[in-house]
Amino acid sequence: MDTLIDFFANTQAALYEGVMQPTAFALGLGNRLEDVFDGTGWLLVGLIQVAVMLLVIGPLQRWRPAEAVTDARAIRVDVIYTLIHRLGLFRVALFLLVDPVLDALMGELRVQGVGTFHLDSMWPGVTDGPWVSLLIYLVVFDFVNYWLHRAQHQWNWWWALHALHHSQRQMTQWTDNRNHLLDDLLGAVVWVLVAQLIGIAPTQFVAVVAITQLFENFQHANLRLSFGPWGERMWVSPRFHRLHHAIGLGHETAKETVQGPKLVLGGHNFGVLLPWWDIMFGTANFDARFEPTGIRDQVEQGVDYGEGFWSQQRLGIKRLMCALGFSSAR
Repeated sequence: MDTLIDFFANTQAALYEGVMQPTAFALGLGNRLEDVFDGTGWLLVGLIQVAVMLLVIGPLQRWRPAEAVTDARAIRVDVIYTLIHRLGLFRVALFLLVDPVLDALMGELRVQGVGTFHLDSMWPGVTDGPWVSLLIYLVVFDFVNYWLHRAQHQWNWWWALHALHHSQRQMTQWTDNRNHLLDDLLGAVVWVLVAQLIGIAPTQFVAVVAITQLFENFQHANLRLSFGPWGERMWVSPRFHRLHHAIGLGHETAKETVQGPKLVLGGHNFGVLLPWWDIMFGTANFDARFEPTGIRDQVEQGVDYGEGFWSQQRLGIKRLMCALGFSSAR
């Protein structure tokens, strides 16, 4: 772990000193060098992730695709989303707009006597074993992700934004970041707040985010792959997550009413890394099948979720306004 951290730190420093710092001075951002240095770390993580996607996950998709590629344009739009997130543009927005607000909030909480709870201190000896500590934080943040994902599928206003992610009929490794920017912002705020409250070290937070995102790319891949009866219950596979995107399965649940069965928001397979939470809370579906992906109203009623980046963002806001009860958005 120490060797990996040292290698990453040295590479970050070289990239910062050779490229990012001179660029910051040229743009008049000399007063934000600390943020620029942090941003350099996230940029480096993103470059590593994109390299793994191109060199590892991409060939796997070509080796054993779950379906034929028929809509290259939709995939190209997803690539744009991925580059926005992994190469730092979304992170810049967080630094400039959100971090100052969260820092002020955490400062006020500390003034009120609410301190940071160091989760890893609860297990004696964890601080001497960084791998154990990292695994603990991976499990904790995956639990947070499970409930975030449940909320995205059960709260009408949040589903209005999150539906964009499920509107992709041509799932690939690039689909993970196909989200409304406001949807991503809400999730990022929750993650940063949890990180502040449980006292995760910055280097481990970066590692947790990077590992989670890279496995999400793998799970969204156009890859006909299952981990088998036991493996499927230990780690989320592309097959398990594809069912989450399946039409009528991943975002709908049959509910009994006095008028008979009714489809409501819900679904299956919300786990991001671990299927344990789906098993524990009754939302797991382990059917051994690879289903078409998308949203029922998109397929049956021709509802438009947008084809290009800006149209998708605009329609997402329109759906949100409609879900919040603004009739003018209809």
